[in-house]
Amino acid sequence: MRTNSRRRIVAAVAVTCALALGTTACGASDPADGSAVKDVASALEAGGKVTVWAWEPTLKKVAADFEKKYPKVDVELVNAGTGDKQYTALQNAVAAGSGAPDVAQVEYYAVGQFAIGKALEDLAPHGASSHDQTFTTGPWSAVRYDKGIYALPMDSGPMALFYNKKVFDRHGVAVPTTWDEYVEAARALHKADPKLYITNDTGDAGATTSLIWQAGGRPYKVEDTKVGIDFGDAGTAQYARTWQKLLDERLLAPVTSWSDEWYKGLSDGSIATLSIGAWMPANFASGAPAASGDWRVAPLPQWTRGAKAGAENGGSSLAVPKASKNKALAYAFIEYATTGAGATARVSEGAFPATREDLESKAFLETAFPYFGGQQANQVLADAARNVGTGWSYLPYQVYANSIFNDTVGKAYVSSTTLAQGLDAWRNASAKYGAEQGFSVGK
Repeated sequence: MRTNSRRRIVAAVAVTCALALGTTACGASDPADGSAVKDVASALEAGGKVTVWAWEPTLKKVAADFEKKYPKVDVELVNAGTGDKQYTALQNAVAAGSGAPDVAQVEYYAVGQFAIGKALEDLAPHGASSHDQTFTTGPWSAVRYDKGIYALPMDSGPMALFYNKKVFDRHGVAVPTTWDEYVEAARALHKADPKLYITNDTGDAGATTSLIWQAGGRPYKVEDTKVGIDFGDAGTAQYARTWQKLLDERLLAPVTSWSDEWYKGLSDGSIATLSIGAWMPANFASGAPAASGDWRVAPLPQWTRGAKAGAENGGSSLAVPKASKNKALAYAFIEYATTGAGATARVSEGAFPATREDLESKAFLETAFPYFGGQQANQVLADAARNVGTGWSYLPYQVYANSIFNDTVGKAYVSSTTLAQGLDAWRNASAKYGAEQGFSVGK
């Protein structure tokens, strides 16, 4: 849904970029002088204060562990709001020239927006380039922009199919392995009980782009100030055709995700599946405790039978704003929080790892989930992480693009507009905005 705060964020960042187009490519890295890596060790020795803006709860343990390891360092965790609320505060601080944190949590889809506005430090000179093999493909690609590394991945959201086994067993419906089977399962469940839906959907930009990603669609191309937006590829068309069937036959619950009604649907089984990121298990346990033991995790249905294609849905990184007064110490903290002992500690607190090492650890893979009937669900989720499709890009103003999703694609949920028509309208509106901000936009 469009919000004024999101408009202000992207407008301010994009205008900064547009003003810079005549002198340098947006997102270009500052030259590395080789001294920054040494500065990190010196900063830890000297100590000081690091202010971290983040809403992710596992960072509390990380901060405590970091302070214990480096007694001269004081980590101040500040919850400046979730998502766009924090982004508004961050952009206001950047614009004012004061009050910015040393570290900020930034979701993957928003990294490019802040990087291109030169609001984030390029971390490559600080040592981030050494982590080229540390993280899984999707998160690592999401924090890189125009040869720079603008954050380190904090978690990961490879998609899987969470399904209510009790509901499927009761009605004798097989768990779908393809999207065609998914449509058939949706019909069978709704026919068996008109109050039962295979999933909910009222229009969600992140879910839509993730399923397009899995289908092989690559609608966004970004190179310096050149932006390509094209929803006419085969993968996008395949997604639109399939999802249109679910809309036309009214097989999707008209329930907004994260609402009380949504959690009720997950609890009573009237919402039978979720195709969502691997970070979801903790939300099941806290939001729908009554359904403990009913749900299981399976691989995401495939667009082509026998394939193992995946995509990311959600996830966040830790970045160092350009306005940080202590960049070397800030980098030391985010490196600790996202790799090695810090990453392992976060996983033990319930985060889904973005690091290859943690994904492959025996303890992680053999964790049994009581909520999922004792299933070792991480084995499914880790496999999903290994099969995330490469080559995906977000727009450098994706926050704005997502904010107009319901004004374009969202019409397919409430009118005779088709998804294909809605996607075309989304493309045109996003392209128009990009051109107004100084980008060269084509297909």
